[in-house]
Amino acid sequence: MKNSEQLYKALSERILILDGAMGTMLQRYKFEEEDYRGDRFKDWEHPVKGNNDLLSLTQPQAIEEVHKKYLEAGADIIETNTFSGTTIAMADYHMEDLVYELNYESAKIARKVCDEFIVQNPDKPRFVAGSIGPTNRTASLSPDVNDPGYRAITFEELRVAYKQQCEALLDGGSDILLVETIFDTLNAKAALFAIDEIQDERGIKIPIMVSGTITDASGRTLSGQTAEAFLISVSHLNLLSVGFNCALGANQLTPYLETLAHNSEFHVSAYPNAGLPNAFGKYDETPEDMAGQIKEYVEKGLINIIGGCCGTTPDHIKAIADLVAQYPPRKLNEFV
Repeated sequence: MKNSEQLYKALSERILILDGAMGTMLQRYKFEEEDYRGDRFKDWEHPVKGNNDLLSLTQPQAIEEVHKKYLEAGADIIETNTFSGTTIAMADYHMEDLVYELNYESAKIARKVCDEFIVQNPDKPRFVAGSIGPTNRTASLSPDVNDPGYRAITFEELRVAYKQQCEALLDGGSDILLVETIFDTLNAKAALFAIDEIQDERGIKIPIMVSGTITDASGRTLSGQTAEAFLISVSHLNLLSVGFNCALGANQLTPYLETLAHNSEFHVSAYPNAGLPNAFGKYDETPEDMAGQIKEYVEKGLINIIGGCCGTTPDHIKAIADLVAQYPPRKLNEFV
């Protein structure tokens, strides 16, 4: 991967900034069904409103604008608009056949914007992270309480779906593959297996970020793993980073990041929500509030990559970027 050397060099020098929420920003456009459809899908037989990944084809200028705002705010890494970009998730919209194109075009949009910013400031490299969401099915748990042995998806089905997504993300220009918001580590293992296959087939080394999600105050993922168990489960590959995102605000995430920081030989990433959602599902935490909480991360030397998830905006990312610029990155552990 041509930009890997720059990426590792940047990580050795400073804390890198990941972008914030794509969905939060897209809500500001107030797109309706016809906006999601555009001309190309105006006669599609099924509703498509809510399919944010589709906007990379029908409203690409909006996706480009969001990426630009995050880069202007100080982001070093921007995520592609592909959180639901698998045949498994796209089945909800009967759009499985579009998966390669969706991922390829989303990566191309992010690549184009990054390259424009690099031309403006060659001393600050920018990187595209291909976003790989968890899908809407779990390989470890039954969706039917009356049949605990039932599984709605197999490891092999996940592997095939993830491989198609990852190949398209790489072909479109992604520098990193980000397996994120992991609530079931078995799903993530299928994605990592697929990525490893691609590495072998293409003869390349892909920087891989892995980010789990702690779902509640129990400190466990949805499939029941503690932070330490999650780390052990994904550490068989040589990862760029391991971390947590979503579900919790910055304060609530601290103890789990401490577990990763003390036990991992990889870089550590975090991109929490802007606090916990209120009764209306909105996020109230201001950029200043969030940056104030993240100060604990950098004072304790816990992170190498920091960004924002649900409810975060370019203002949040700018406040975080301004703060962490004053602190060195976490030193990597060396385990014999």
